[in-house]
Amino acid sequence: MQAKTPIATFSRSAKLRGLACMIVASLMFSLMNVCVYAIGQCEPDLPAQVVSFGRLLINMIILLAPALLAGNSLSLFGDFRLSLWLRGLFGSLALMLSFASIQMIGLGESAFLAASSAFFVALLSPLVLNQQNSGLVWLAILGAMVGLVLLFEPRFEGNDFLGRAFALGTGFLAALAYLMVAKAGRSNSTESIIFYFCLIGLAIHLAYFGYVGYQSPRSVDVWVMLLVGGISASIAQFYMTRSYQIAPAALVSAASYLSPVLSLAWGVVLFSRTPDNKALVGCALILLFGVMLPFLGAAGKK
Repeated sequence: MQAKTPIATFSRSAKLRGLACMIVASLMFSLMNVCVYAIGQCEPDLPAQVVSFGRLLINMIILLAPALLAGNSLSLFGDFRLSLWLRGLFGSLALMLSFASIQMIGLGESAFLAASSAFFVALLSPLVLNQQNSGLVWLAILGAMVGLVLLFEPRFEGNDFLGRAFALGTGFLAALAYLMVAKAGRSNSTESIIFYFCLIGLAIHLAYFGYVGYQSPRSVDVWVMLLVGGISASIAQFYMTRSYQIAPAALVSAASYLSPVLSLAWGVVLFSRTPDNKALVGCALILLFGVMLPFLGAAGKK
């Protein structure tokens, strides 16, 4: 990974704009999660893969439309390096697991388990990127793992265990996707990285539907929520990327934990899904060490 610009060199206005972008991104991601869970409540028999397919398709349309109008759609393929394809593969699988886990165990707990991606990135960075962690970073990873253990403890009711496993798998696969983005470096545009994510994800979904069959949503409400969720996710991706472009990575990474907090809040307010006390302690530990981790990592590089 290339060296980050020291936080002190960013102007106050840049930091505020970066935080504002991440707040918008977090809100949009949480709104996407609300739509995914609400679809599961509205049509319980609708496979989560149909929902994730709709999200990718809408994202691809939003990405392709301006490129086609400008006549530079081929530029979306970037330099074809392996890390771009792997980013698409890992990211697509993470998305499929994420949507399934949201419908199985709810908004809040799935979002916090998926937020384990930050700790998996730190855990795997020495191996994949040859970046060494400081003692404080390892301490933060350990603290977060305690939170994950508390939050992961399954209730063995229905699909609870599978849903928690899917959410944790989401965090691991998302971490691999982020590491592939880091390996791709600055030789590819943000649009190219998102393009591979959508392209490979759509191909995986089509192969899946070719094997098990496709089921269309029956309710108009579900079609509307699919559209709203896909647009929200696309907006979230744009503002998240923008926040990292204009503000310190440590600052906006810490602010990104607003997304699981909002998802947890939406779950309580809209769907009356309140985690038990042990799960809440797990969420608190993940939040605490997740906010600390990017600053500890930045401090360790000085």
